[in-house]
Amino acid sequence: MACYVSRSSLRLAAILTSLCTCLTATALTTSSAFAAQEHNASKSLVSELADCKAPKTGKPTVVLIHGAWAGTSSWSGEVKLLREAGYPVRAIGNPLRNLTSDSQTVADFLRTIKGPVVLAGHSYGGSVITNAAAQANNVKALVYVDAAAPAIGETTGELSGKTSALNTSPPEKLYDKVPYPGAPRGAADLYLKKDIFLKNFARDLPAGRATDLWATQRAASSAAFSTPSKYEAWKKIPSWYFISTGDQIITPESERAMARRAHSKVTEFKGGSHLTLISHPDAVSSVIGSAICSVRGSR
Repeated sequence: MACYVSRSSLRLAAILTSLCTCLTATALTTSSAFAAQEHNASKSLVSELADCKAPKTGKPTVVLIHGAWAGTSSWSGEVKLLREAGYPVRAIGNPLRNLTSDSQTVADFLRTIKGPVVLAGHSYGGSVITNAAAQANNVKALVYVDAAAPAIGETTGELSGKTSALNTSPPEKLYDKVPYPGAPRGAADLYLKKDIFLKNFARDLPAGRATDLWATQRAASSAAFSTPSKYEAWKKIPSWYFISTGDQIITPESERAMARRAHSKVTEFKGGSHLTLISHPDAVSSVIGSAICSVRGSR
């Protein structure tokens, strides 16, 4: 049986082939550009850390604590860059149940590490490192990344800032609430609603990437945000503060106030979002690098 292909079909096939070739070339170009950017960021961090004086007690271990509605993978970019720079690094799970038990969990992990630790926290993770570091004697530097740094008696929830997206809408428009076994009276698991996640939480990420992160977010108990802090490790441990001016979850104004009272070394990143650690891990890693250098010795 003979098959006949019209000229219009051939033209369509040619167009589709050309389009596929173009898209493939674009994808390869984008991939190459991203790889080059990653390589340059890695070289920059290696160079920065090479300027530190020789360590007296070995390289510090960098421990990374994620915040609410995120997970350990939110630190993937920083882990890659720090490992390529030759540093031991661990991103560990934050239970997201309540500040007291979450910080105890992290402190227990810190006590298993031999040698000095540079401890970094993102978002609610900042509250956790503030309490965990006070319970482990090997933490030599704190790094707050778009994070809360509570004083004794303060809750994470009250530190978001007046203009935070979490304070300008009623809870029913912010969260999907889900009960969980053993929850304290009145507590529930909170998931950020999709529009809040995309427009406020991850506002500088491509929509597809932000949607993936929304779909895979970890729930945080409402109790995590209402548990008062028992410690304020930043009073005794040197700290660094990374502030994204585009953060709409913990406002830059609130972060600046926390950084001032902690006498933190502040880096302001123009733009970004609450997830700048994902969109610009090179900028965040550079600040962590400064904390590392303080442990190894001045430049």
